Amino acid sequence: MVLFVVLPLLLIVLYALQDGSGHFTFANIAKFFTDRDALATFAVSLEVGIETTLICILLGYPAAWILSNRELNKSAVTIVLFILPMWINALMRTLATTELFNMLKIPLGKGTLIFGMVYDFLPFMIYPIYNILLKMDKSYAEAAEDLGASPLKVFTRVTLPLSMPGVLSGVMMVFMPTMSTFAISEFLTNNKVKLFGTIIQENINASSWNYGAALAFIMLLIIGICSLFGGGSDKTEVEGL
Repeated sequence: MVLFVVLPLLLIVLYALQDGSGHFTFANIAKFFTDRDALATFAVSLEVGIETTLICILLGYPAAWILSNRELNKSAVTIVLFILPMWINALMRTLATTELFNMLKIPLGKGTLIFGMVYDFLPFMIYPIYNILLKMDKSYAEAAEDLGASPLKVFTRVTLPLSMPGVLSGVMMVFMPTMSTFAISEFLTNNKVKLFGTIIQENINASSWNYGAALAFIMLLIIGICSLFGGGSDKTEVEGL
């Protein structure tokens, strides 16, 4: 943990708070807020991240619910089918998806980027929700049904609130990687759409280590803030019917 997590993070902070001569400064971080290209890229990344996450929730929650329902899913093979794509390197899947769009003569752009993002990150939304639903005490739903609640009310007042920790975990596992990735956007848009990870990579490749580290540090702060707000939902109370 110290060697592969703590030390790299400390190096990022150290470079972010230094200039080229090694002197302490906040100029690198301040530069981000005056850099129009970086701010525009951040806005695009935020938009792509939100859209991808919402689509993953809309597709992932029903899939997780079906997989966790033993009456609808009686075979473990179905679960394996969702795992299989994760056995292949994400970069190879992205290259294959790009080639598929090229074969179908579909122009590469934001639409193909979001498609590729959803394809790559959908399993990371499904499995946290699936694990929560699978471990959920079914007696809560049965008690609600015995008290006369309709199936829709059982879902909205019991199942959905109890599954929110899984949804929030899925959001964290989809939203943050979506914003910070760069290889997927490069291949699926021919670099027409740049994400926040792209400008970090470009600055590092251009030997602008300090500004690149500052951008990475800002990304870390965003991740930390999101984790802080999403970490307090381990216990979810169900309102009375």
